[in-house]
Parts: sequence; structure tokens; C-alpha cells
Amino acid sequence: MRRRVISTMNVQTKLLFYEDPYLKECKAKVIDINSNIVWLDQTIFFAESGGQESDRGTIEGIDLLDVRHDDFGHILGKTPNFGQGDTVTLILNWNRRYKMMRLHSAAHLVYFAVREVIGELEVIGSHVSEERARLDYSFQGRISDYFPQITEIVNNVVSKGLDIEIYRKPDNPEIRIWRLGGWETPCSGLHVRNTKEIGQVRLKRRNLGKGKERIEIYI
Repeated sequence: MRRRVISTMNVQTKLLFYEDPYLKECKAKVIDINSNIVWLDQTIFFAESGGQESDRGTIEGIDLLDVRHDDFGHILGKTPNFGQGDTVTLILNWNRRYKMMRLHSAAHLVYFAVREVIGELEVIGSHVSEERARLDYSFQGRISDYFPQITEIVNNVVSKGLDIEIYRKPDNPEIRIWRLGGWETPCSGLHVRNTKEIGQVRLKRRNLGKGKERIEIYI
């Protein structure tokens, strides 16, 4: 077994999930290891960004607990018995990932539907987990009063089976743009290719205090 403890990292990990978010398994070379943290030359595991939680899965059968966004260190459930230079198998928890992709795309639809129904509102928080997505707004009143119109717009777009496009800004390739027709917004998360994959969207309201409203998004 080959292992060395490191104090600094300068690993460039190829992010396969941006090239193909539907990729469920791959091989990767171990670049370095520090206890239960592993750095790889490439990965299918998304690290939390754009409000979307990190992926789960396994590396050589060991549970993946988290992925660090700053350096793509993969945090495992135990210290592995493989070492630097070894080739390992990565298997994604696809059901979890796909649910979050669907919810993340649904959240963008809700965001733009809110703009069409109510107007421009300040977003004060957002999150995408396997259970639900949420959008938090600065808003006076009950935002759920508008849910029938918002839901109608969203589910109408879902039923049309429209293609979702992800592209990078020509003048700044590090910025990824989510686009659906005339709707577009910067986003570093992962999404489905077509709105029909999302399924029927349901909304719930939660009041966060005076002037703060949360829309919870379920599929």
C-alpha cells in the first residue's frame, strides 16, 4: 500500500459530470491521499455548488461522504487500502443525483415563473437536496396566494418536453449558463436535458419570519 501525507494540494481534477451529467461510473487514477481524503485525476462526483448538494456513491466500494468544492478532495467513510497511482472505480448514487438534477431544473422553472407572475423579487436563499429544492424570497404577504398561477406555468413547460441548454460564456468560459427559450441564468449545478424528465411539480409555502417567504419545490 502506497500512501503519503500532504500539506498542500495542486491537483487539477477533470470534472466529468460537466461533460456528461448522466455518467454513472468511471475509472480514475489516484493522485494523492491524506488519511480518508482522496484526490483523483478525474471524477463523476459533483461537489456542492449552485445550492446543489454534493454527490454520494462509492470509490472502490468505500462510501463517499462528501466532496470538497475548493480542491475536489473526496472524503471517504474510512481510510482506503489503495494508494497513490492506483486506478480505482467510481460508482455514483445515480438515483440521488438524478432526483437533484430534476429538482434543480424545476427550481429554475419556478424562479422564472415567479418573475412572470409577481415580478422581480430578491432571492435571499436557495438549496437543492434529494428531498426537495427551495427558493427563499424577500416578500411581504403570502407567496402561496400565487401558487396556482406559478404551478400552471411550470407544469405547462414541463409537459411540453422542451430542451434545456447549458453553455459557457464566450468571454468567460468559467461561467456556465442555464438556458430554456428566453429564460437564462448563471448556474454551476447539474440539470436534466429535457423538461419532461422533471415530472409534475408541487409547491409548498413556509414563512421564515416577517417579510421572508420560502417556496419548497417537490416532484
